[in-house]
Amino acid sequence: MFRSIGVVGGGTMGRSIAEMLASKGLEVRLVEKDEEHLAAARAGLEASLERQLERWAITQAEKRLILGRIHLGLEMENLSGCDLVIETVTEDMDIKKRVFARLGELLGQETVIASNTSTLSLTELAGATRHPERVIGMHFVYPTIHAGVVEIIRGLQTSDETFEKTKQFVEVAIEKKGVMVYESPGFVTTRLICLLINEALRLLEEGVASAEDIDDAMRIGYQFEYGPLEMADRFGLDSVLAALERMFREYGELKYRPSILLRKKVRAGQLGVKTGVGFFAYGKDGERIR
Repeated sequence: MFRSIGVVGGGTMGRSIAEMLASKGLEVRLVEKDEEHLAAARAGLEASLERQLERWAITQAEKRLILGRIHLGLEMENLSGCDLVIETVTEDMDIKKRVFARLGELLGQETVIASNTSTLSLTELAGATRHPERVIGMHFVYPTIHAGVVEIIRGLQTSDETFEKTKQFVEVAIEKKGVMVYESPGFVTTRLICLLINEALRLLEEGVASAEDIDDAMRIGYQFEYGPLEMADRFGLDSVLAALERMFREYGELKYRPSILLRKKVRAGQLGVKTGVGFFAYGKDGERIR
């Protein structure tokens, strides 16, 4: 069973995964690329745990324990000795391949290397390492703390042993449902949720309903935690656009073509929670303010 976990990238998903793992009693080593991003990751972790504290979801002692299990640093060498390393850097194949090549050099043959990618090829990522059989996809659904499922994606060369160890970890150590998915752009969750978001955007473009009413209809009517437009804000509108563009290229079907409104928002730098404004406005702690 994996006990020491590395996380590469401390953005929204990276720190959310790190927090979730630490809340399960696991030791986590989180690596960022520079001091600025490391400070942002530390602040994000503090803010997330403080929100839980305010809601009485955790105690002050639990907050200290969780933070104490997350060891932040800048050096990839800090990950040597980890049983599992999860990559959560930006959704760019070239950047991810460089990370995987470096991890392949640093880590032992028994360490499983996972990617949290939502659309990219695990087989291609694995090709950047010396041992593609130990590469697998672990696509966590946001919000990671509450979502009860993880997509476990097999690349062409992922071994049965790697898959079984990963599935056991997901279902026993972190108590989530592990869904096995074979490599395909968007897998299951991203492929379906991006279509929902894209259609919500088209409704907004056509003036069928306001952003708030579209979200209320889906959130209340179908018991979603967030409506599709707030989901997009929380995923990052740039990430949603990148996922849709990749699926449009791969599948060639018009239903994946990103809405014009989404493109405009990204060009304007209105990316959602990470910039404070998207389809809705957000405070520094990520809470929606209007």
